[in-house]
Amino acid sequence: MILGTGIDIIEVARIAQSFEKFGERFLKRILRPDEIAYCLSHKFPAPHLAARFAAKEAISKAFGTGIGAQLGWQDIEVVRRESGEPFVILHDNGQKLLAARGGNRVHISLSHTENYATAMAILEG
Repeated sequence: MILGTGIDIIEVARIAQSFEKFGERFLKRILRPDEIAYCLSHKFPAPHLAARFAAKEAISKAFGTGIGAQLGWQDIEVVRRESGEPFVILHDNGQKLLAARGGNRVHISLSHTENYATAMAILEG
C-alpha cells in the first residue's frame, strides 16, 4: 500500500555554489559520512550531492513533513547497492516516523544531468 509520494528537482549549480561557499560545514549538515565519501569520490561531485539533496527532500515530502523538526537531514541516508540501485536507510527520527506512519519501506529513484538532479520517493506500508 502506498502511504505517500514525493518528488524534488534541484539545480546542480545551486548545490555546487553552497558547497563552494560553505564547504565541509554544508556537507555535514545535509549528508551522513558515507554519503559524503561517496559523492566526493567522483571527479565532479556536485550532481551526486544534488541527487542526494533532492532525494532527502522527496522522502520528506512522501512522509508529509518536509525537512524540519520531525524529520531532519541526518535522519535520512541514501546509499547504493553493488548493482548501483539507490536505497534508503532511516535513522533516529526517520525510523520513528516510519513506524508511526505504519510504513515498512521507502523506495527512491534518482536521476541527474549536468544541470539538474531529481528524485522520486514512495513510502510503502
